[in-house]
Amino acid sequence: MHRRNERDVARATRWWARLAGVVAGLAGFAIAGLAAWVVSPVGSPVPAVGELIINVLPGFLVNFGKETLGKADKPVLLAIIVVAVLIICGLAGQLELRRRFAGATIFAIVAVLGLVGVAAQPDATFTAYVPTVVGLLLGYMILSTLISKLQQWRSPQAAAEDGAASSAARRSFLAWTIVIGAGSVVAAITGQVLAGASSAVNTAREKLRLPTPAKTPPGPPPGADLHIPGVTPYVTANEDFYRIDTALQVPVIDPGEWTLKITGMVQNPIQINYAELSAKPLVEHMTTLTCVSNEVGGDLAGNALWLGYPIRELLAQAKPLAGADMVLSKSVDGWTARSPLAVLTDPNREAILAIGMNGEPLPLEHGFPVRMVVPGLYGYVSATKWVTSLRVTTYAKEQAYWTPLGWSPRGPIKLASRIEVPRKSTVDAGTVVVAGVAWAQHTGILAVEVQVDQNGWQPAQLAQTVGPDTWLQWKYEWAAVPGTHTLAVRATDANGKLQTAAVAPPMPDGATGYHSIQVKVR
Repeated sequence: MHRRNERDVARATRWWARLAGVVAGLAGFAIAGLAAWVVSPVGSPVPAVGELIINVLPGFLVNFGKETLGKADKPVLLAIIVVAVLIICGLAGQLELRRRFAGATIFAIVAVLGLVGVAAQPDATFTAYVPTVVGLLLGYMILSTLISKLQQWRSPQAAAEDGAASSAARRSFLAWTIVIGAGSVVAAITGQVLAGASSAVNTAREKLRLPTPAKTPPGPPPGADLHIPGVTPYVTANEDFYRIDTALQVPVIDPGEWTLKITGMVQNPIQINYAELSAKPLVEHMTTLTCVSNEVGGDLAGNALWLGYPIRELLAQAKPLAGADMVLSKSVDGWTARSPLAVLTDPNREAILAIGMNGEPLPLEHGFPVRMVVPGLYGYVSATKWVTSLRVTTYAKEQAYWTPLGWSPRGPIKLASRIEVPRKSTVDAGTVVVAGVAWAQHTGILAVEVQVDQNGWQPAQLAQTVGPDTWLQWKYEWAAVPGTHTLAVRATDANGKLQTAAVAPPMPDGATGYHSIQVKVR
């Protein structure tokens, strides 16, 4: 019986040691995050390791995560990394219990992984390594302290010599563990809040005043928004605009240090900074953007008023050489996109280097200080955020981020429409408003039709729009009768092309098919 009690005590002590390791690891994460906020944002080890993992994963796994998790792919990956590392830190606690400094080896391995991830960041400097090193050292010091207190509590000698001393040691260990654990959680959350809201770059952004555009189009006509509850507004607010990119940590770029280089197959390589770009005759243009991974009826689309400088003007100065047919744009975080040279130089298309969105400087998560906005192309082949270079080249010579993973090299946006109301699956009989949005970027919408229960297609009323580069709202008044009904929508573009009914997934070049919903009428 005595031997079994000893085994039970030993087993429980190992679990307490593992908990100490987890708490110490969490503290190390929190300390590294706060240090990254102070020293270098790219030095935060968790997102750095996450980006490294994304870069080395095989294409099918990257696509699986994108298609299965959608917008949750980044949080899920970061959560997996944190949980995996904390489990390893728990092992470090058990090893430290057995032998002094044994846990340091595990912490060092974790730190090396973090340093490798930081080193893979395109703009990592010497100071970027400081947060991981500081987190490692202080995290291990905390582990060593907790294990020492655990040994004071759980050692057989201490229990045998003085029960009161053992009880005091127990309270000391638990108090330290609880305080450090709670403090680490608060510090980790604080680090994220500070990184997102209090950076010097965000402060610089708030102080920026956008220049007056040389070319301002008429604003949305009064009939552009039908003001139907539940229908997406004609202009998407910045905070509601969808975000799809590969950045686990939003790049933080000082506009005073930003430059763009145009190189490759050009006669005159160009380099321009933010002040020079802002001083050029800028244009405003309303453009709807959408993601190639948007499902039929999905919400990965948004419409905004963008302020920027036409890319064709800079390319004209650079003078592309004969034979060039593509521009490879690159983000500060290394992401790349391939855009047709003919599209970027089209005089009838406002492909711009945008610095403003809906009357304010670009939000950090939408590409501050400069991004690309190209009407008519899916984002994966055009909408490079935090853009730093344009290389004029050919499709035969260069690939971009998504093309080796099986996505189409060219991504013209497909004609689409969706039903947004009624949102409720059950409605009352009588006149029911069916409404939504439709888009055919850089072509425009000619007609939208609604079908009820496989019967004939009925024309919908179209709202006004500023031009062919934006979506438009539509509505149809349905005389609903009791029963369960299927509603479907389709659109025709300005060239008379009817939206295809053929069902296709987003991969490799955009989803197709009619959006439909089921409604029960009572």
